[in-house]
Formats: sequence, structure tokens, C-alpha cells
Amino acid sequence: MSQISASSSGDMALSRLIRPIGVYALHGIAFQRGVLLALDAIRGYLLQIDPATDNTMILNPRHSDQYQDAMGLAVWENTLWFIRGHEIYTSTLNDFAPQPFTTLPYDADGVAVWQSTIYVACKKAGAIFILDRATGRRITKFSLPGIGVENIAVDGERLWLCDQLEQTVYCLDRATGEVLFSVLTPFASPTGIALHPNTAIATRTLWVVYAYEEPYIRDDPNSDNPHQLTFRDRTFIHPLHFHHDAAKGYALSNGYQIEMSYVEEISPLDAVQLHQLEWRIALPTNTQRQTVTHIEPIGRPFTEEVINGQRLALFKFDTLKPHESHLFGWKARLEVRGIKYQLTPRMVENAPPLSPEFQQRYLVDNDQLAMDSPIIQAAARQAIGTETNLLRQVLSIRNYVYDRLSYGIRPQIDTPDVVLERGIGSCGEYVGLLLACCRLNGIACRTVGRYKCPPHAEQIGMLLEPDFNHVWLEFYLPGYGWLPMESNVDDMIEGGPYPTRFFMGLPWYHVEMGKDIPFERIKLAEQDPEMKIGELAINHVRFKILAELPPVGNKQRDAAATA
Repeated sequence: MSQISASSSGDMALSRLIRPIGVYALHGIAFQRGVLLALDAIRGYLLQIDPATDNTMILNPRHSDQYQDAMGLAVWENTLWFIRGHEIYTSTLNDFAPQPFTTLPYDADGVAVWQSTIYVACKKAGAIFILDRATGRRITKFSLPGIGVENIAVDGERLWLCDQLEQTVYCLDRATGEVLFSVLTPFASPTGIALHPNTAIATRTLWVVYAYEEPYIRDDPNSDNPHQLTFRDRTFIHPLHFHHDAAKGYALSNGYQIEMSYVEEISPLDAVQLHQLEWRIALPTNTQRQTVTHIEPIGRPFTEEVINGQRLALFKFDTLKPHESHLFGWKARLEVRGIKYQLTPRMVENAPPLSPEFQQRYLVDNDQLAMDSPIIQAAARQAIGTETNLLRQVLSIRNYVYDRLSYGIRPQIDTPDVVLERGIGSCGEYVGLLLACCRLNGIACRTVGRYKCPPHAEQIGMLLEPDFNHVWLEFYLPGYGWLPMESNVDDMIEGGPYPTRFFMGLPWYHVEMGKDIPFERIKLAEQDPEMKIGELAINHVRFKILAELPPVGNKQRDAAATA
């Protein structure tokens, strides 16, 4: 029989992405005396993995069929625990022959064990069941914090849950089930979570496993069309770093150093001659989750301006002759992290009123929002109903918009009344309807954006090009500040319930720029014909992920974090 042996790697390489060999979909992870264990639900393999080399060993070669479709993984003392359908199973760490422990009323998804108590996460029940380890009887239950399939781990006085749909890790009080804080994971579809016994507290690092299907182009030499779109399994393990700032009300998670370039190529649709052309492009800005470390021009020099606290690059052309070509723009180096704000409706019950300045600036129709339209005014009333709490109002408005719109790309941005009647909108049209409903209910809000780095954090050093630009919004909480909310990305389930991962949260791959100013605009001489940017130029946007950042407050571990 296979037995667990000590890993040759010693301490975990704290920022290494681990790709086990010969596995398909990991749905559980655990540590036993510092040794990394994982469960492949498709093959039924219980695996021992060396984090330094990806070397993978099957521990249950004679019992893998009994582990197929298993979910969750926990180790307590000399006993292994996992879930399969309605059943909780155990085995020893010597022979790995599973034995049924107890039967649950629903299919479950994750299990954790701490001393005499078992914690079971169950999406179908929307609950965490707490069982007695000696008898299997239920002691009590807590509500699950998210809406997706959740796996669970426990450490001391805290429960940790990763939600596959919410792309979020929650930290709960083990005694009460209260959510203490939550953080966004750098990758989608987390399917397992564990804490290294020697490093979790000191480094604030969790280990999360991910599993999903990846589309790719397959080369089939036997086909008339050899390039075919298909899917393949992808699964890996990665450390989740976090920093919870309770005083400031947010938590940061994994960060990356990225390089972004935005370049315009002068390529007019018609032969025109322009004079004294001024071309302004917003630059990335510094925020709680984003730091600009370097900016340089591309193609032509620019003059930097500051408007409303936002930085812009100003490019000047004395004369632009017909068929004249230019490349110009900027390249920026940024440090970006995931952020999740930790405010609750109870915290904002006594928020101060909105200032007159903000009312005049952020409650008006200054962007063709159709706020005087009867259909939009009726929608604003229906969206909040009788709700009076600001956070619940914003969430109700978001859910109302999600109930009535489906995502689709349009050749132009229509006004919210047209979009609402059509029932299909782009990200900008979602934002327009959200802005109109919020402002009519006295909630200050604004459009922000403008691009997302393709979210492939494992592809360090490769050029990545986004397919579209992107906008989302921020709403203002008096006494606290601006809070982000995605436009359409959380509209994932027809009729809901909808995830709240990007309600008061942004992942690392959003780039913030141009707040309270247009992202790009041109100024022409009075005698020149009126032109739009799209009639003059084609933009080129690309990203490069340079490195993973060290955890917040651990700059001295830069070398390890970029390995």
C-alpha cells in the first residue's frame, strides 16, 4: 500500500503556481505534516504533490474507483475525510480504503475537521452543517456566504470557504458563522482550499486549487479543416495572499506587475487636413488597489496635464495633412491587486446626507441617461421598492437591471429607455441604465474604466490583447467614499440569484483611469470639419504581465514572488 512520505521541498515556495502531472480536475486539497495532498475527482486519484517540482504520486492505486466524483478533502490526525454525493467517507492514512461515516440529506461539496467537530459545505441546502465527529449527529448549521459550490477548510477559530462561482474566499468566525471578511481569488473557479500548517498565520497565505475547461485550437491533420475549436481540462494550485485592513474597510488579494500600452494609429476614413489638433488620452490613476510606477510616451512625445486630479497625455499636431500617418500613445507600468470592500448594510444606516456639490454633479442627467423618460422613472421606483438602506438599494438596482437585460455587443450606445425596452445591452448600456436608476434614487454614481488585462495571470511575459474596452461604475457612500460595481459581468444566471463578487470589489485585471473625465477626446481648429475619433484613428491596446507581486507588507520577498 502507498503511504504518505515527507516532501523533498521542505517549506512551500510561496508564490509558485503548481501544476501536478497527470491530473484532470482537482476538487480538494489538504496538508498532512506539511505534505500537500489533492483529490482528482475525475480519475479518483488521491495525490501527493511536491510543490517544488510538480512531482505527483498516486496514494490510492487500489481504491481510485471509490474516490471518483469525490468532493472536498480534509485530514485530522491519522484520518482522511472526503465527500461523495450524500455520503461522508473516512479512511486511514495507511491503506486509504474509504469507509462510510454518515449520510447527509443533500449532496454536499466540501468537508473540514477540527478536533471533535466536522464542517460540511452544502450548496443545495445553502448551509454549512456542523456535525459531531464521534456520532455524526448534527449540532447546528450556518448559512453559506455565497451562491456557488463551496469547499471548506478550518484553522483555529476561523472557517475558510472558497466559492467556485463567486471567485471568492470567505473568512468566517468558527463559533458563529459570521463573515469576517472576503477576498477575490486571482483566477476563476476555485475548487479547494487549505492552509499550510507552518506558514498560514505568519504570511497570511492560503492555498487554493482551481479547475475549469479551457478553449483551444486543436490541430487535427486527418480533417479537411485541421484547426478545430475544442476544450481541455486545466487544474492547478496557487497561493492566495491577502491583506485585510479592518480600519479602512477593505481586503487586498494577489497582485501583479503589468505593462499596458495604448496607441492610436492615424488612419482617417476620408482624406482630410486638420490644423492645431490637440489629442488627449487619460492615463492610469493611483487608487487603493492600483499604483502607477512608470509612464513613457510611444511614437511621439506628450505633455502631461492634470484635470480634476486625473492625469492626461496631450499630443499636439500643428498640421495633419491628407493620408499622413502617425503612431502615438503611452506605455505604463502598474501594480494592480484584487480588492473587496467589507462594508455591510448595518454599517451605513447612519451615513451622512449627500453634499450639495455631489448632488449637483452626480445626480443629474449629463450623459444622455433619459432620466426624464417615464419608463426610466418607473424603473427607478420599481428597482428599490420600499428599501431605504443605501447599500441594499444599489444591490436591488443592480439585480433589477440584471433581471431585465441580457448582454450583447451593439454598434452604438443607446439611451437607457431604448435599452430597457430592447432587453439587450453592452457593458456601456448596462452602466447607463444603472446610472439612471441610481441617480433618480439620490445615489451619486459615475462611469469608470477603461480596459481589462486578459485575466491569464499564469501567462507571465506574454503579450495579451483585449478584445474590447470595458466600463463599470462607482457609487458614492457619504462618509466613506467611492465603491466599485461591475456593469454586466455578474449577470451570469438567468433570473438570478446573482453573485456579488464584483459588487464593492474589483479583480486584479481591471485598469482604472479617467475618473470624472473623458477617456479620450480631440480638439480641432474652428475652421476644420467636425470629426470623431473613430473616423481618424485605430487604437492598439496590449498588456504584458511582468511578475506576481509579493504579499502586501512583504517587499523583502520580491525575489521569491517573481520566481
